[in-house]
Amino acid sequence: MTVAVPPLVVLNLQGSAIELTRQLCDIESVSGNERQLADAIEVSLADCEHLTTSRDGDAIVARTALGRDKRVIIAGHIDTVPLNHNLPTRFEIIDGVEYLWGRGTVDMKAGVAVQLKLAAELANPSVDITWIWYDHEEVSESLNGLGRLARNRPELLVGDFAILGEPTRAEIEGGCNGNLRVEVRTFGVRAHSARAWVGHNAIHDAAPILAILAAYEPREVDVDGLIYREGLNAVGISGGIAGNVIPDECMVHVNYRFAPSRSAAEAVEHLRALFSGFEVTVVDLADGARPGLNAPLAQLFLAAVGGAAKPKYGWTDVARFSALGIPAVNYGPGDPLKAHADDERVAVEQITDCERGLRTWLGNH
Repeated sequence: MTVAVPPLVVLNLQGSAIELTRQLCDIESVSGNERQLADAIEVSLADCEHLTTSRDGDAIVARTALGRDKRVIIAGHIDTVPLNHNLPTRFEIIDGVEYLWGRGTVDMKAGVAVQLKLAAELANPSVDITWIWYDHEEVSESLNGLGRLARNRPELLVGDFAILGEPTRAEIEGGCNGNLRVEVRTFGVRAHSARAWVGHNAIHDAAPILAILAAYEPREVDVDGLIYREGLNAVGISGGIAGNVIPDECMVHVNYRFAPSRSAAEAVEHLRALFSGFEVTVVDLADGARPGLNAPLAQLFLAAVGGAAKPKYGWTDVARFSALGIPAVNYGPGDPLKAHADDERVAVEQITDCERGLRTWLGNH
């Protein structure tokens, strides 16, 4: 059987970042299907003599080598969550604001479009730049293309400052919260539900877990001048095997978003103490990242973009850079509240604002 090969697409890097966003989004690249888009990025950069391009899987890296005394990493992921009748893209006006509607417009192909356009045009930036566009961000951490690059080509992730193009409404968001998921279990004894007194109901024993969660008051923590809001929530519950059997086990799935002032180990210890007396199993854990705004390059970037930096409440790959000792911030077009939404859409003004901010900074420090 012959497998159809998608046609090779050459991106128009000379057009506007808005039109480039549309081109990128209309190349479907749900996680695991990034190859066509990675091919398009690679071939479209081939004529940029100021860039040295390399590839690892479906991650594309393009670097300048101008001998500058500082190197900045600017990165974005090229995959999206699954479609839901939201491609091809279209323009629409809502309350007088023009949007580009469709999967990936916010998370985060508008940011990638800005980066690609600047990568092609900025042949003589005032810092050396490593541009990275990577795969598999929206799925398991073990598949993450940036993590794979760190393992396979660590020399490509050396820099003095990093910017991740996650959606921030074209404002700077420093660092990110950490993320911890645990399973909290209770145990009982099975019995026929007609003779419940013979057994012991594990689901009933989960009531104190839910009470702890309902009474919990999340912290607001000042980390290097930014206020991070934490969150502790039940995100799932399961138990029981049949409608006539007293359950012998119940599991409450708990998600903890913790401020970057707290290490991953401290976050785990906090939940074990909170749910003392219950079995607690860690199923996912990622350190947060401090804001990174004290770095000299970050200060210059903030001055160029303007406005006040904000905290990033969700977890992003800035944490990977932070773990490598590289200060990093989030900066990209799009409202994070529209990421993954069926009506995902980006205000086109934010695309041009983001391009202007990066272009100003890269040319004037």
